[in-house]
Amino acid sequence: MARIRTNKARRVMRHIRVRRKVKGTTERPRLAIYRSLNHIYAQVIDDTSGVTVAAASSLESDIKGKSGVKAKSEIASQVGTLISERAKDKGINTVVFDRAGYRFHGRLKALAEAARKGGLVF
Repeated sequence: MARIRTNKARRVMRHIRVRRKVKGTTERPRLAIYRSLNHIYAQVIDDTSGVTVAAASSLESDIKGKSGVKAKSEIASQVGTLISERAKDKGINTVVFDRAGYRFHGRLKALAEAARKGGLVF
């Protein structure tokens, strides 16, 4: 059996394992994260109806205009604060965290801690 060698393929396999266990419901939707080289994206998704309830990314004018020359982890924490505000506006207080196969450190950890500080429970 051939081994999966590329980092992307390994992340996708980890993501599949995580998604087997993590399901978003109407009461407790899924906070899905995607991290590219330059940007970070967050969505609150209700998997039962297949609807994105709230979304935020580092490409938005709120964050992009403020960012200037900041570290990626600081921008990720701003995205975490923004996604928690938008989720709370929709009446969502608890979520299931979907790390999408990424390790829980760096930008992902900064986003998660900012979302927790903003009032989301996961």
